[in-house]
Amino acid sequence: MANVFISHRKVDVSAAQRLAEEVSAAGHRVWFDEWEIGLGDSVVERINAGLEGTSYLVLCYSAAGVTSPWISREWMSTLHRQLEGCGVRILPVRFGGAAPAILSDLRSADLSQDWDRGCEQLMKAIR
Repeated sequence: MANVFISHRKVDVSAAQRLAEEVSAAGHRVWFDEWEIGLGDSVVERINAGLEGTSYLVLCYSAAGVTSPWISREWMSTLHRQLEGCGVRILPVRFGGAAPAILSDLRSADLSQDWDRGCEQLMKAIR
């Protein structure tokens, strides 16, 4: 199964955790900050380790956007790795709002309109 990194803003943590649980239940290894960063851990070190081993970065975005320092670094570094041919893909997941302009050509799974259908589309994209 695939290694999947769930990237989200704190404001979207409930929906992101629900999504992480569904991806995990489908048999994939999920990196989700709430599960992977413990008390006393280096946040930067744990995120870096998660990004290095991922096959898919699920970019969750909403009306809150994707412009926080953490989420921006996660998806921007993954986009760079993807463009360099590193075998990682960004899979946008919409809780609402709009994707960043540089990713607007990527089809997204729209969970804001139909959660089950959006999850089904995401699971098909994760191999």
